[in-house]
Amino acid sequence: MAAENDTQVREFIFLGFSGLPGHPAFLFVVFLAAYLAILMGNLMILILVLMDSCLHSPMYFFLSHLSCLDICVSTVVVPKILVNFLRRQNTISYEQCLAQAFFLIGFSGCEPALMAVMAYDRYAAICRPLHYSLLMSKRVCIQLASATWVWGFLDSAVHAALASQLSFCGVNQIPHIFCDVPPLLQIACSDTRVNELATHITSIFVGFFPFLFIIISYVCILVSVLQIRSKGGRHKAFSTCASHLTVVILCLGNAFLNYNKPSAGYSLEIDTLVSAMFCIVTPMLNPLIYSLRNKEVKGAFRKVLNRRTD
Repeated sequence: MAAENDTQVREFIFLGFSGLPGHPAFLFVVFLAAYLAILMGNLMILILVLMDSCLHSPMYFFLSHLSCLDICVSTVVVPKILVNFLRRQNTISYEQCLAQAFFLIGFSGCEPALMAVMAYDRYAAICRPLHYSLLMSKRVCIQLASATWVWGFLDSAVHAALASQLSFCGVNQIPHIFCDVPPLLQIACSDTRVNELATHITSIFVGFFPFLFIIISYVCILVSVLQIRSKGGRHKAFSTCASHLTVVILCLGNAFLNYNKPSAGYSLEIDTLVSAMFCIVTPMLNPLIYSLRNKEVKGAFRKVLNRRTD
């Protein structure tokens, strides 16, 4: 339940789009087109991985989970934005706000762990090729994928439980485009020290440790690749990692900008842009990166097209 003070807050108002130029109808079309692109691109990856036996490998199994997460992250945020554009009223109820924050933190918290798992898969393939089938068996892959989902939603459960105890004293204007813990802490009138401590601690486990694991994995990969004598072998090894590294930089870079803001904060316009990149631009680019830079994905796509034309 919402905490009560002089005034009980039952609804929040998003301020994120208040300073942006453009008619709501134009913004609605832009966000709808971006959301449809996210759905089409990531569903294409899911369908290709499911249908093409050449993509039935650990790398593409984890890629399908990344596509699923991208769909989920954008679906938590964008439909509500679209509804608000149609209503011309940027509001969200207290209960919907907590639910949106819970699922957004959960899905976005899964991504760094999944990136670390994908880095481990590349490490096993390049540095331990003779043991790869054992290290990345079907059972191990399912366990690792399940662990990433549990990891993210344990984090979100902690934050949502603590956020539900906050008081807002009638202040209901959120300087953001969706509900998340940092903006809620910014307008809360109750003591937020426990929430801030939880944020710092969980960011170490959810963000820093996976990032450190990715760095260590790629250092090991680099050492192994440099020991390959043929240029063709080195190029092939690097090419299998290129798409993953690009997505890591894109995802974790945007997450860092979104959750590690300077003490003075961003301007409302910059904050809106960073938030849009986090929940819209990144999920839209991920399938493009894998489809454009990966011969196997492009080959699977051609097979599907050929089946339809035959």
